[in-house]
Amino acid sequence: MTEALLLYAHLACTLVMVGLIWFVQVVHYPLMAGVGRERFREYERLHQSRTTWVVAGPMLLEAITAAALVWLRPGLLLSPEFAIAAILLAIIWISTAWLQVPLHERLSEGFDASLIERLVRSNWIRTWGWSARAVLLGAVLLSGDAAYLNH
Repeated sequence: MTEALLLYAHLACTLVMVGLIWFVQVVHYPLMAGVGRERFREYERLHQSRTTWVVAGPMLLEAITAAALVWLRPGLLLSPEFAIAAILLAIIWISTAWLQVPLHERLSEGFDASLIERLVRSNWIRTWGWSARAVLLGAVLLSGDAAYLNH
């Protein structure tokens, strides 16, 4: 696969995550508060397992293609847009590991409205991070910074 195709695949993964994260942020997470205490533990367990099936592939592929691009063409990091997008990807992964996953683990013990509110608030980090990444990576492709990828 050429580096240009790799960059398109990377952007495609980011765009998938943009769609998923906005759905989660605007629809799914806020609706958690309405599930109720009685069925919340089961709901949260199902949420975690099913969401993992949907997001794990695109997230991992996004990280792998980012690493491959940096490995194959480290000069791409000289593009401010690509460098910022790479930093945002790291922030997204850190946020996921240190904020959202622990909140979900605590919510798996039972309903807690304050934890759901923290989940919704903290998830804006990932929502805006992925959204900004899509714009930045699109700018890389449109600007010609990626023109040398096949050389």
